[in-house]
Amino acid sequence: MFFFLINPNRPSSLQRKYLRPKLFAVMANYLIEQLDEVEPTPCPCGLAKRAFVGEPNAVASLHEVDIKRDSAVHYHKRMTEIYLVLEGEGHMELDGDMVPLRPMTAVYIKPGCRHRAVGRLKIINIPIPAFDDGDEWFDD
Repeated sequence: MFFFLINPNRPSSLQRKYLRPKLFAVMANYLIEQLDEVEPTPCPCGLAKRAFVGEPNAVASLHEVDIKRDSAVHYHKRMTEIYLVLEGEGHMELDGDMVPLRPMTAVYIKPGCRHRAVGRLKIINIPIPAFDDGDEWFDD
């Protein structure tokens, strides 16, 4: 199975040298996604560009999330999430506690923690295991 998720028409000296998978048996030993070319998907937090979500047995995925509004309180029964704030300032509601956020704040969210981001933020989210939309739960 091959996941060749880069634009082969993109002119780049790096593409030829570094982004071409080395083959081991029938699979490449790594995956690459170009987040600036991924279509955003609506999520409880805003809009997410999700990398590596289709990989079978993935241990994690990576999302760039634009939080444009107060997001919906939700939780996950299986997933742990790690947020890294890239841009903006706001707060994170974690089991009812409001925690301030600014660039380079990292937040580790365990399964079962009710959470939401508040404010205009750009974050990186690393769900572990890889994101599963069947593991988004709401109390309402």
